Amino acid sequence: MSQVLAQDLDRLVALIQARLASHLHPRDPNAPEGVEGEGTPKYILPAQTPAQTLTPEEWTILLIALAPHIRPQILDIFPTLRQSQQQPFSEFGGQSGQNYHGFLPTAETALFILAGNDISERFRIQAMLQPDAPLIRDRYLRLDPVRDGEPANAALLRPEPDYLDRLITGETRPPKFGPSFPARKVETALDWEALVLPAKSMRQLRDLRTWMEVSTVVMDDWGMKDRLAPGYKVLFHGPPGTGKTFTAKLLGRSTGRDVYRIDLSTVVSKYIGETEKNLERIFSQAEAKGWILFFDEADALFGKRTKVSDAHDRYANQEVSYLLQRLEEFDGTVILATNEKDNIDDAFTRRFQAMIHFPMPGPDERLRLWQQSIPPALTVQAPAALEAIAKRFEIAGGPIMNVIRYAAMKAAERKEPLLLTADLETGLQQELHKGGKLLH
Repeated sequence: MSQVLAQDLDRLVALIQARLASHLHPRDPNAPEGVEGEGTPKYILPAQTPAQTLTPEEWTILLIALAPHIRPQILDIFPTLRQSQQQPFSEFGGQSGQNYHGFLPTAETALFILAGNDISERFRIQAMLQPDAPLIRDRYLRLDPVRDGEPANAALLRPEPDYLDRLITGETRPPKFGPSFPARKVETALDWEALVLPAKSMRQLRDLRTWMEVSTVVMDDWGMKDRLAPGYKVLFHGPPGTGKTFTAKLLGRSTGRDVYRIDLSTVVSKYIGETEKNLERIFSQAEAKGWILFFDEADALFGKRTKVSDAHDRYANQEVSYLLQRLEEFDGTVILATNEKDNIDDAFTRRFQAMIHFPMPGPDERLRLWQQSIPPALTVQAPAALEAIAKRFEIAGGPIMNVIRYAAMKAAERKEPLLLTADLETGLQQELHKGGKLLH
């Protein structure tokens, strides 16, 4: 593949040279045949390419976008000409990067190389850069948004990270957490037996899992995608520690899907428009991958809209409007988690396919949680005391795990795999103290 790619990049160099020659030194129609600038540049016609489904023109556009990442010197001719001839040559397009000092191609660059000044050809090539065209639709490349009032062809041409990974390494690497992707992949090694919920909630979760397994049949094979909104949106609501995050991980593990938990501290910005940009990075990367996007403490983003009293309220409401639209368009599974269902804007609740309650566990459920939280390598000093604790103290699964962690730490300190009742009570006191309660 690398040899084929190298040959195609050589053809791209020849195409650029031919286009520049015909553009800078157009042939005089009265001149004899054979003078410089004669003829029209030819498209690259590779015998085989890494993108078999693309036409030669589409593959050429993709090669232009790939050039800065594979052979950046190919495009150096454009800034060199601008500098040597002291002309802007706006028809070349292109941008400069913040840390990259080479030439970054834009849509205008591709139009110039492939169409020159031929208006009809420019329109034909421009149609290949529309959202529903194969290059964008099938996620070979993306066009960065342009500022209001700027030409659409000023959009930066960028190969999709997944495609670039596959081309260079032969595999797709998971996105790295950071400003360009403010979400973290979360996983669990446990199974559904570790989840303790009422029968109604478990039934709703089974329905959700079933939908994730059969949605392709329903939407694509049976033609429902023309009648139903894409994707599936779910609300998990209930007190902290009742298993909302854990359930999202279980859904990912049982259906073979990656689960990404959105880091709201990174996403939410005080600067106007930045929150939407941060979210768009997540949604655009997650599109068509089957990922589960998990928004914990979703109130921060999906809370009720307020009455507009100042500019801050107006822009906060715009964020909600953006999210409504983006959720409608997203084709994957989105899970919102909140401690209080009533905090979520009504416009979102109308769009949920399911709203699943995670209540505080009752005495019998708490005992199961206590027992399941203790690994086989550990034993309890007094099982009866554990039953009494489960019956008496109303705490959720998350705090129970914290108590077990504390007692296990003390057992390891003593170098014996025995959970002492005193250590369990001390850990329990610490958890109750967080909620302003005392152990009596």
